[in-house]
Amino acid sequence: MSGRERRKLGAPLGAAPAGRDANLLEWLYALRDRQRIRQRGRSWIIKGRDVPWETNRQGKMQWYLHPAFDDTPLRSMIFFRQEIAPKAHSGAQRVPGGAILYVARGRGYTLLDEDRHDWDAEDVINLPIRADGVIVQHFNIDPVEAAVLLCADLNLIDLLGVDRGSVLEQIEDAPEWGKAGDGAA
Repeated sequence: MSGRERRKLGAPLGAAPAGRDANLLEWLYALRDRQRIRQRGRSWIIKGRDVPWETNRQGKMQWYLHPAFDDTPLRSMIFFRQEIAPKAHSGAQRVPGGAILYVARGRGYTLLDEDRHDWDAEDVINLPIRADGVIVQHFNIDPVEAAVLLCADLNLIDLLGVDRGSVLEQIEDAPEWGKAGDGAA
């Protein structure tokens, strides 16, 4: 193996090995070593009080794990918390499905392709996987208390792209979008 090929084996995390004649086992060991270095010193606990809220097309959210974050030890999951104000709703999205949402607080319903599914605190919402995606929107029916949904999903974005082999598009924006100086038109 040439010096140039050896340097490529020390390339950034996840970089392709140099050519078909590269020693692929050694490339895996080098990748392992880079991953261990990357994980060293990373926090394995993400404190909710340290996670900023954002208002986006889906509403009010906190992102705990996201593909854009490179300061977490693991990148295999996407995890967020969404708060829906009393008598309000989230945006509507067409998504590939496969995510799991836990209702931490509140009562309401979710529309899955216009079919209503009621939920209460401590329920779990399983978004079905569909080749053409599923349109999802959440509604809080409580007149006083905000609903809180927690979502866990596999981070397949690096492997399959943002559409994840199906589709991701915004169908309707949450009512908060455009009110907080977020740059929405």
